Amino acid sequence: MNAWLNKAIAALSKLPDAEQEAIAREMLDRFEADTQWDKLLSDPRSKSTLARLAAEARSDIKSGDVFNRDPSIKTSE
Repeated sequence: MNAWLNKAIAALSKLPDAEQEAIAREMLDRFEADTQWDKLLSDPRSKSTLARLAAEARSDIKSGDVFNRDPSIKTSE
């Protein structure tokens, strides 16, 4: 285990059991989600789907059918 993980676990160990459990569940959920994404993206069928979605996105951008919804960027809308 590396130093950062040791430090995080030491800090977590000071929390009440319920909080430790909640954080552990969040971590395990994230690992499971990452595993699922890795599985989906490694499937050869995903390449054609991702290529099609990328082409659609490029087409939408080229035609001006997209707009910025990033709240950190101020616009004159």
